[in-house]
Amino acid sequence: MSEVRDDRQYTQTHEWILDNGDGTYTMGITDHAQALLGDMVFVELPSADDTAAQEDEFCVVESVKAASGVYAPADLKVISANEALDDEPELANSSCYDDGWLVKFEAQTIDGLMSAQDYTDTLD
Repeated sequence: MSEVRDDRQYTQTHEWILDNGDGTYTMGITDHAQALLGDMVFVELPSADDTAAQEDEFCVVESVKAASGVYAPADLKVISANEALDDEPELANSSCYDDGWLVKFEAQTIDGLMSAQDYTDTLD
């Protein structure tokens, strides 16, 4: 069974969102998503100050199986991207909730996120 952490919220497209408590958020792909994708070989990340509209594809994770878009959970502005993934894309597999985060961003509001329990229920 996939790990789902209670301190985050989740999207239907298998991204996790962590509220940093200061108007910023950290985002990555879920354990379920990385398991389905398999070994990551490349991660295409946005740059700081890039913007994205809700539901826009703004990152791409590429594995040995497939390339998959990562979608903006809200209208957002990127603060930083996880540059460690440039050299070690496999961090998105081995540490998807910690060292393998994708981006940090600012957003006014984020609607439609699921709790850990609600997300877990979608995986059954």
